[in-house]
Amino acid sequence: MSDENKSLEASFKELEKIIKDLEGEDITLEESFKLYKDGMKLLKNCNDAIDKVEKQLIILGENSNEIETRE
Repeated sequence: MSDENKSLEASFKELEKIIKDLEGEDITLEESFKLYKDGMKLLKNCNDAIDKVEKQLIILGENSNEIETRE
């Protein structure tokens, strides 16, 4: 499954694992750089998903306000 299609919960769990791995004592510089890049990509996807939901909530709120004013 691509990062863009993961649920937020799955992405957060993966981010937690990346953080734990980055905190490890025996990680190489190359591994830490790869994990950092992977984490930043996941974080961007999470932010994009949250932004999308926020926009949908704004639209729903506006639609419910229009309905209330009509009544």
